[in-house]
Amino acid sequence: MAGDPPSTREKILIHLEAMRAAERGMMNVAPSEGEFLAGLVKKVDAKRVLEIGTSNGYSGIWMASALRETGGRLTTLEIDDGRHALAVKNFRAAGVADIVDSRLTDALQELTRIEGPFDMVFIDAWKPDYFKYLQLVLPKVRPGGVIAAHNVTSSPGPMSDFLEAIKTNPSLRTEFATPGPGGFSVSYKK
Repeated sequence: MAGDPPSTREKILIHLEAMRAAERGMMNVAPSEGEFLAGLVKKVDAKRVLEIGTSNGYSGIWMASALRETGGRLTTLEIDDGRHALAVKNFRAAGVADIVDSRLTDALQELTRIEGPFDMVFIDAWKPDYFKYLQLVLPKVRPGGVIAAHNVTSSPGPMSDFLEAIKTNPSLRTEFATPGPGGFSVSYKK
């Protein structure tokens, strides 16, 4: 009805739109890619999601919106203190801070300490390190879980070793999707 308060999802979408308008230069996923990530969370019925590369929290909010539906939680890792602080503010404003563990840390170090299993891992950080991230997270992903990586279409050069690994590793079944300009690899663990 007109005049009813907006739903939680509507509030999140309004905040995401405001972030795109106000916070430029964050190299965020496109809105269609955010929808894709939220859909992937639901597809694998994820309860534990790990994000490598928080930036300002845009993709994390998309995934957290889906985790609200699955009853899950997001752990997200960011090395830059300014982006981390902005993400924490955005998680609060979007109403998802209660299901997000946002860590200011070097992912390559944190991944050696963090405990699995994860249902889904999303990689969107320093492209030349994608292969290292894969090596560190693969043992922590449950069978049937998924490792998604962003920018495989727009920036394949710096991650060629990662792309070769996900295509040839016998414990992975990899698909590619282009719901937006960056492109995703989606690798399901057998």
